Formats: sequence, structure tokens, C-alpha cells
Amino acid sequence: MEKLFFKDWQSLANIALCAFIGYITLFIFIRISGKRTLAKLNAFDFVVTVTLGSTLSSMILAKVTIAEGLVALLIIILLQYALAWTARKSAAAEAIINSSPTLLFYNGQFIRDAMDKEVITEEEVYAEIRKYRLYRMEDVQAVVMELNGTFTVVKKSLPSTHTSLDDLNTEDLG
Repeated sequence: MEKLFFKDWQSLANIALCAFIGYITLFIFIRISGKRTLAKLNAFDFVVTVTLGSTLSSMILAKVTIAEGLVALLIIILLQYALAWTARKSAAAEAIINSSPTLLFYNGQFIRDAMDKEVITEEEVYAEIRKYRLYRMEDVQAVVMELNGTFTVVKKSLPSTHTSLDDLNTEDLG
């Protein structure tokens, strides 16, 4: 029990050094890897974030050597970059790596199948519409659950041939 609060000064120095080196290295890797690492998380980014945190924790607590931890951090960042690049270059790869946006409400109608699939209630859709400061449901063109789990409410506007909903299947919805 006596070692529960304090083991020795050497252990504290090791943890401080590992934390400092791990933090600085992770910061540098994230800056190099770009904004995607810091974006709102989709499932792909969430896995990377958890893995980075776990690796940094292992480094700080000296479960792995600093060199091993740095190699692991580098591999995680490189894998994220490679998968993001692959998804950008191939529609098939993107379909596997990323989910797709889900249309939950369109032209005054809740899309029940999509809501069931995403486990979303009408109350949640109404709450999102209120966040956009809309009062009349007639003013709402669509509500979309985005790749990262956030909601987008699209207000009705003048007719157009090209809209932000072009990547969603709205043909059978009227």
C-alpha cells in the first residue's frame, strides 16, 4: 500500500520525460497529418483518436519504450493518411471506409426507415430543427444525419438544378 501514492523519484522522472516527449511528438504528427485528425469525428477518425490516446498512455506509463511508442504513433498517423487518401481516390474504398449521410426528413415527411436504421426519434429531429431557429416545419426542406453523426437542417429556398442534397437519394421521396 505504501507504493500506491509514491514509488520513487526515478519513476516520476521517467513518466515526466515520456509524457513530454510523447505529447510533443503527437502534436508534431497531428500538425503534419492535417486538419482531418482534428475534425469532428466520424467512425474512422474516432478509431484513430482512441488508438492515439491509448498509445500515448502506454508511453507515459512506460508500458512501452519511447521508441516503440513513437513508432506506433507514426504508424497510426500514416495509416490514417493512407486510408483517407485511398478514400479520396476511390469511391468504392470511400464507401467501405466512411459511412454516408442519411436523410431523416424530406419535404415535410419523416423518413421512418432511415430514422429506425439510425435509431433517431422525431423529437431529436425537431430539436435539431429548433437549433437552426426554425419555427415552421414548412420552412424545412430536409434534415440530414452527416457522416460524423451531426445533423444538418436544410431550409427551403428558390428552386435550383444543383443542391446540397445531390449526393442523397431523394428521387423516391417526392
